[in-house]
Amino acid sequence: MTKTFESLIPSIEARESGWMRIRERLAHPHQVPSHPSVTISRQYGCEGYSLAQRLKVLLEEASGQSWNLFDKALVDKVASDERLSRQLLGHLGDESHAQDVLRAHFGHLTHDDAYAKLVEHLVQIATAGCAIIVGRGGAVVCQDLKNCFHFRLEGSFDFRVATLARRLEVSPAEAEKLVRTQSKLREKFIGECLHADITAPHWYDAVFNNERQKVETIAQACLRIVISGWPDQDCFKHDPLRAVVAARS
Repeated sequence: MTKTFESLIPSIEARESGWMRIRERLAHPHQVPSHPSVTISRQYGCEGYSLAQRLKVLLEEASGQSWNLFDKALVDKVASDERLSRQLLGHLGDESHAQDVLRAHFGHLTHDDAYAKLVEHLVQIATAGCAIIVGRGGAVVCQDLKNCFHFRLEGSFDFRVATLARRLEVSPAEAEKLVRTQSKLREKFIGECLHADITAPHWYDAVFNNERQKVETIAQACLRIVISGWPDQDCFKHDPLRAVVAARS
């Protein structure tokens, strides 16, 4: 029996508890230090969600904090569910800050009210810190947020077809059709909504070839970029590499 793309991702109910922990952490914002967030973009068929899951583990080990993973399904649910939406906006930073960011960088933002609302939530989520946002134009939307790091996965067409066929347990022909169709839809969606080319390298801190590098290697590289680029080194007091360096000195 073939799998759907959604079946590769844990249930939304299980992941919903993750962002609820953010609300608890920000109930007393003066006690919470600033933390970075990460966005992950990928060509359709690349292992973006697998990277997000592994990076989440590494960042939690290094920071001693819980990190929360937001993908299309979870962000869409939060943005469309009025109860969740009110809870999120009531706790994740200052709503006016999100609106200022959007006005400053996206005066031409889509007139699609649903996506505009989703973008506002993405900014709130990223601003709160300890968030990993997969897709949804996160790199473009959160480009001006000082606490965000942006990464992208790419790979050849043949690699993405083979990877998708293996993960979804479908035929190469069916996987090829999915890659062709979904790749065009994703780029068209972001292009029309944000008037931006999501494939342009200037949006990212690093672009990785998923065909040449394994998820573990890419996740470790992303971790090093986040740690080395974050000004508050106390945020990563559990960084294993720094411990090794300290032991040798």
